[in-house]
Amino acid sequence: MKIVLLSGGSGKRLWPLSNDARSKQFLKVLRNSEGEHESMVQRVWGQIASAGLGDHAFIATSKPQVEMIYNQLGSEIEVIVEPERRDTYPAIALAATYLYSVKGVSLNETVVVMPVDPFVEESFFHKTKELDQVLNESGADMALMGVKPTYPSEKYGYIVPQSGTAHDAPYMNVQSFREKPREEEAAVMIEQAALWNCGVFAFKLDFIINILLSHGLPIQYDEMVKQYDKLTKNSFDYEVVEKANLIVALPYEGDWKDLGTWNTLTEEIATPLIGKGIISDSSSNTHIINELDIPITLLNLSNVIVAASPDGILVSDKASSPMIKEVMKHSDQRPMYEERRWGRYRVLDFLKYPDGKEVLTKRICLAQGKNLSYQYHLLRDEVWTVVSGNGVMVLNDKRFPVKAGDVLVISKQSKHSLLAETEMDIIEVQTGSELIEEDIVRLAFDWNEIIEICAV
Repeated sequence: MKIVLLSGGSGKRLWPLSNDARSKQFLKVLRNSEGEHESMVQRVWGQIASAGLGDHAFIATSKPQVEMIYNQLGSEIEVIVEPERRDTYPAIALAATYLYSVKGVSLNETVVVMPVDPFVEESFFHKTKELDQVLNESGADMALMGVKPTYPSEKYGYIVPQSGTAHDAPYMNVQSFREKPREEEAAVMIEQAALWNCGVFAFKLDFIINILLSHGLPIQYDEMVKQYDKLTKNSFDYEVVEKANLIVALPYEGDWKDLGTWNTLTEEIATPLIGKGIISDSSSNTHIINELDIPITLLNLSNVIVAASPDGILVSDKASSPMIKEVMKHSDQRPMYEERRWGRYRVLDFLKYPDGKEVLTKRICLAQGKNLSYQYHLLRDEVWTVVSGNGVMVLNDKRFPVKAGDVLVISKQSKHSLLAETEMDIIEVQTGSELIEEDIVRLAFDWNEIIEICAV
């Protein structure tokens, strides 16, 4: 059995901490067993490993999230990268071709697809192992896993079983799906043994491969990448699940939450204050999550979320916080904070002059033992000031040591990289006509490979 975790999201529902590069699954606001902050994706990946499924798991994601995944989970993680964002059906189709043509997975092997960020106990992942047996016993095209509801919620979709299904059935044939019904309708469906749809589905690999063949689409991964824009931009639920001939569902009885809004996320945050700030004793059910160095003080306000990051500041009644997705849907602000496989950076200042010249200032933190890729830029010059730490710089194939106090001038098309021997803080000032993250031509990632290039 193989597991494909879908890591998507545009980062609007938990603004300003989340953005297009840092969706909700990457926010380090939960606590692990050691009391340290961890993200949803770190929590889920740890649970998958504990359930004995780590060696069989892959993450399907878009290009903007790859660096964040490597930063939080390590560069050994096997990531399947979409050439562009096109919804869950194209993402799963691409993953299927990767498993088939790159990994050599048998067409008869079960593939389980699920979101990367469910808030569940480890038993949830042990339960997914039963999906393989359910598929074999039922002969169904697909097997879903649904959560037994604890109350008639209007927030979730429902898997409705065929009439007469017993509540204690080991699995059930699916009749239909209902998305976010009214509370009264949800109560009736629960009486009929309906399950919350938690976005987990399983199929034999040949089921998806045959669908691709029937549409004249490639089943070789390299070719699918080239033709990715030909895939229908649609959700997997609408494009595949609802068209399947026979679907069964496996009930899971346990805690399950979608921490997709500030009011649901803060229910699972162990402390009301993360970062610099003060909350008065007269406030209740109030949270401050502050990534800035400026303290926030909150007096006599209850049921409020205050979230602050380099992207902005949100002050909202918790019940109204889901509105932020609609309010921010047209925002095209560039992310002001990102995590990369080598560390992280924060934008400190950005100016655009009337003549079109742009100046952007960043604070870069390069983790000990990590290095930047060997790269050059076409549209900008850079000046680096090393604030702390020491390392080894490569500039136009020449190597030399750098330390706190050094100033480095990197002009357009100059090839450069940096290895941090200790953790390093650098202030980077970019100047140019268009200061975008995409203005990077990467020549190599691995430090040993970079050294070999310089030795030639």
